[in-house]
Amino acid sequence: MTVNDSPAERRTTTGAAAAPCPQHDPPTTPARTTPRHDAGEDAGEDAERGRIIARLADQQRSMGRLFARDRSMPLLASTLTMQQLKVVMFLSFAGSASGQELARFLGVGLTTVTGIVDRIVAQGLARRHEDPHDRRVRRVELSEDGRRLTSEIIEAGTGGYVRLLRRLDTETLRTMETVMRKIEDAMRDMHADDDDGA
Repeated sequence: MTVNDSPAERRTTTGAAAAPCPQHDPPTTPARTTPRHDAGEDAGEDAERGRIIARLADQQRSMGRLFARDRSMPLLASTLTMQQLKVVMFLSFAGSASGQELARFLGVGLTTVTGIVDRIVAQGLARRHEDPHDRRVRRVELSEDGRRLTSEIIEAGTGGYVRLLRRLDTETLRTMETVMRKIEDAMRDMHADDDDGA
């Protein structure tokens, strides 16, 4: 009688298959772990970001001073106060606004807004009219002179910027385009967050 000595074929007295003989498992490679950043590395990166942001802010202020030396810019020739200019530029984008909307935009009371609009109207840059949907509401919109002024301000700023960009090499312009797209996306996200929190 032939005896099968295969471990898998051996039977116990109960007829159950015997446990296979222990075999050596192949060596296992230790699992890779994701490198962990400690608090020191995070603090160092935060500090570096802070220094870079501070330098960029300084450069922005320096560029603003250089642009301000161009006395031909219509913004510098204007006699508008800062609050009046804010209203004029807001109207150039919004088309028209009520006193309440302007008050919210400026963060001031309605009485203050009325005085600001009075002076803009007196300079011929804006006019008031009834809201076609609610005759109790008076809306403010730019006059032809107001639209011309805001157009000149925007075009002058763009023109100076284009003259500056023409002095840069193509590779720098490509890098700037990429960076500006990221800045624009960040601005959209920031404004969306502000709108959600309002």
